[in-house]
Amino acid sequence: MSDIRIVALEEHLRFPSFVAELDPGAIARRGWGGGIAFRRDELAEVDGARLTSMDEAGITVQVLSVVEPGADLMSPEAGPPFARRYNDAVAAVVRGHPDRFSAFAHLPLTAPEAAADELERTVRELGFPGALISGSTDGKFLDDGVFEPVLARAEQLDVPLYIHPGVPPEAVRRAYYDGFAPGASFVFATAGWGWHAETAVHILRLVLAGTLDRHPRLKLIIGHAGEGLPTMLARCDETLGSFAKSLRRSISQTILDHVSITTSGFFTLAPFLAALLTFGADRILFSVDYPFSDNNAARSFLDALPVTQNDKEKIAYGNADRLLKLSPVVRRPA
Repeated sequence: MSDIRIVALEEHLRFPSFVAELDPGAIARRGWGGGIAFRRDELAEVDGARLTSMDEAGITVQVLSVVEPGADLMSPEAGPPFARRYNDAVAAVVRGHPDRFSAFAHLPLTAPEAAADELERTVRELGFPGALISGSTDGKFLDDGVFEPVLARAEQLDVPLYIHPGVPPEAVRRAYYDGFAPGASFVFATAGWGWHAETAVHILRLVLAGTLDRHPRLKLIIGHAGEGLPTMLARCDETLGSFAKSLRRSISQTILDHVSITTSGFFTLAPFLAALLTFGADRILFSVDYPFSDNNAARSFLDALPVTQNDKEKIAYGNADRLLKLSPVVRRPA
């Protein structure tokens, strides 16, 4: 697969100058603590080591996204201009390397109407192919009616929302994950377990609330081999199905109709096979989770997948090109 196009779409950045504008108390309450320093330099770097690593792994395009904390920690008044400036800064990175980068919008979700407008601006003016949303906002998931403007606008624009994990709310962290060394509790609440459970809950809430019935053309993406949902679809139908009879479709069918999944951070065969058997090759997209996961490890995993060449090409770039409307033509800066 040395010459194949490869698109990776859960690939992060974070600019320290923007983090410096956030209230340190709000960052601490959100639960980041010392975690804000993890991979700080790699997240901020865009022109050197990032591109070198992509080249070494044969990754053609990264779809960049701002990793939290961000505008969701700001007031409804302060969040929109902050997100606009952040998106403009990310767009400048894309313009610098248009053949290597695309980007998801960063949205000020404490101001949903403004967030919908910012999504439209980034799609129409900056060429972004969608937005990435990290977890809950003020303890609310996207099934809350306050976020209807964002969902409706994404559906109208025909762009996906990437539902990424966020640090769980403080009450959840205390009840479920605290009681260990600080580093262990943080990782337990995030990458070690909590993030995946939270994102699965996020998707299930959108189903059970009828949100996806109200937005039948809404496209969603989740990472990490489906956040455990591939192994749970049948179980959800069996146990929750009796409480979802007012929905137009079964729980599993609703998820399969709306959700695509990526390989970000999951480079072992068992979760991939579960995803393949439930979601199918047309709904699986390659991702790395850079810089938190290794480009070369992800590429080796892709190369070794036990699927047909046609399906491997779908996973490597075809599904991403279709879903995000990316151009497969290499573009060079003027």
